[in-house]
Amino acid sequence: MTAFITRCCKKLEAGMATLLLALLLLPGAIAHAGSIEPTRAALTPGEDSYTLSAEFAIDLGYRLEDAVARGVPLYFNLEFILERQRKYWVDEHIASRNLTYKLAYSSLMRQYRLSTGHLHQNFGSLAEAMRVVGRIAALPVVDKSLVHPGETYEAAVRLSLDRSQLPKPFQVDAITDSALHVQATVLRWRFVAPVTPAETQ
Repeated sequence: MTAFITRCCKKLEAGMATLLLALLLLPGAIAHAGSIEPTRAALTPGEDSYTLSAEFAIDLGYRLEDAVARGVPLYFNLEFILERQRKYWVDEHIASRNLTYKLAYSSLMRQYRLSTGHLHQNFGSLAEAMRVVGRIAALPVVDKSLVHPGETYEAAVRLSLDRSQLPKPFQVDAITDSALHVQATVLRWRFVAPVTPAETQ
């Protein structure tokens, strides 16, 4: 009986070792697709324009987190659009705003560098950098002259990973490897332009 149990244990250990080796050789098997989910968004009147505030929950997935840590830059696109619905024609385009973020890791500095236009910030961890990418505060998006007080508009915002900016080998792998996909959800909401007391008189 003892010999039988010993043989079973050895077979089980061998099977577990084989499974572990297969998982290590196939990183896509344990990785998962990422996602970017908007959690809130709002338009607020500023001095000359309406500004956008928004937050996103970002999960890049293991493969892309590993890629950026190895020096592969990632690009993110923030897209905003404001339209007015029309009954008998296509929706009227009021305004749009696009913003691109570049995230890269410097092994020399051991820091993540986030760039937007001519602005740069350095972070000690990927989590810190992604928190900044996923938090939009007071970004001017619509000139006040384009919006009529009291009217209703349809606003939409999305933050997405720009896969076309990935190195060519990653672009090819992304066709079949779901672990290199980052699903981006669009958040839509109805915006009613506020009426100031002076405009009601």
